Amino acid sequence: MTDTANPTTSCDHGDHGYITDKARYLARLKRIEGQSRGIHRMVEDEKYCIDILTQISALTSALQSVAVGLLEDHLRHCVADAALAGGDIAEEKVREASQAIARLVR
Repeated sequence: MTDTANPTTSCDHGDHGYITDKARYLARLKRIEGQSRGIHRMVEDEKYCIDILTQISALTSALQSVAVGLLEDHLRHCVADAALAGGDIAEEKVREASQAIARLVR
């Protein structure tokens, strides 16, 4: 899906960078969902605080891993293609990626 009117919502040539790894991302997100439900159960069952915090740390790391993978795919696909095209679209894609990185490191 192309959206040249709003360059921040998609790649200008169609598929997103993660599309070749979509099944792998979905499988990882499904495991993350299971981890989240497990933490919920731990709180319901009044498990030890440190054990819950350990699981939250693992969940956070798993989400960060997915985010970094998506960002890498975006840089290799959408940003690289925009850089080849040059001009305003290239600047916008670099700015968009920089903003995403800033959100991830907060």
